Amino acid sequence: MTQSESSMMLEILKRLQADMADLKADMGDIRLRMTANEEHLSTLVMSVAGINHRLDRVSDRVERIEQRLDLLDHA
Repeated sequence: MTQSESSMMLEILKRLQADMADLKADMGDIRLRMTANEEHLSTLVMSVAGINHRLDRVSDRVERIEQRLDLLDHA
């Protein structure tokens, strides 16, 4: 291999190494964003579960009120 071929290969390898470093940094950023999204999603799921629980309690209370006022259909 000639000197110019060798230096050209070295330059290509340096560029590949720089590109790989950029990819590693980008992957680190993507991991951080993915983790943030997962945490946000889990918070939303917990909020929905809390809302569903509260709605269930309200539904039970409304049903008891309807029974006391004799508003239920006796089918």
